[in-house]
Amino acid sequence: MSKHIGSNSDDFLEEEAIAVKRVLAYQLQELMKLQKLNKTQLAKRMKTSRSALERLLDPDNPSVTLLTLERAARALGKNIKIEIAA
Repeated sequence: MSKHIGSNSDDFLEEEAIAVKRVLAYQLQELMKLQKLNKTQLAKRMKTSRSALERLLDPDNPSVTLLTLERAARALGKNIKIEIAA
């Protein structure tokens, strides 16, 4: 039995990644609504498959490449900004 209570740092990082992904997925979906784009249309703009877009928009799937995120942002007329914060 472990003498430490709670999650380890890997669990925390995974939870943090999922939280960030949920925010990103929400923001992308809101931009889609504003621009009246459905998933098929956005996938076409991104030059990717609809299934790849589904993974990007899945808030519980933390796996996303920066390239896919960049394609989505540009297809919606936006840019991404990534920084390492304290």
